[in-house]
Amino acid sequence: MLIRYKKSFEKIAMGLLSFMPEEKEIKKLQQTMKSYEEKDHWQLYLWKDEEIIGVIGIKEKEDTVKVQHISVNPSYRMEGIGKKMVKELKEMHTNKKIVPNSSTSNFFHKCEEEDPTE
Repeated sequence: MLIRYKKSFEKIAMGLLSFMPEEKEIKKLQQTMKSYEEKDHWQLYLWKDEEIIGVIGIKEKEDTVKVQHISVNPSYRMEGIGKKMVKELKEMHTNKKIVPNSSTSNFFHKCEEEDPTE
């Protein structure tokens, strides 16, 4: 299930975000985390089963939610965790259009292709 990011989850969130190619450099990663912590329209969610294994970050606008980041612990990839995060995000924001940014676009559209009911 998706849970809202809290400061106590900072290290795990940074670890998961660091799997994204554009977040490899520590300065960029710290800047991204600061945005999620300080900007009201930026929200970070963590996927928790028995432990936290995924992260999805969004930027909310009036009628859209842009998926900025999406990452799953490599040990849990190919298990549908990313798809579950996108699906739950859509359920949380039924009144808004969910769209990817350039770095999440390929994965996002792959999720939609494989589940045409969305």
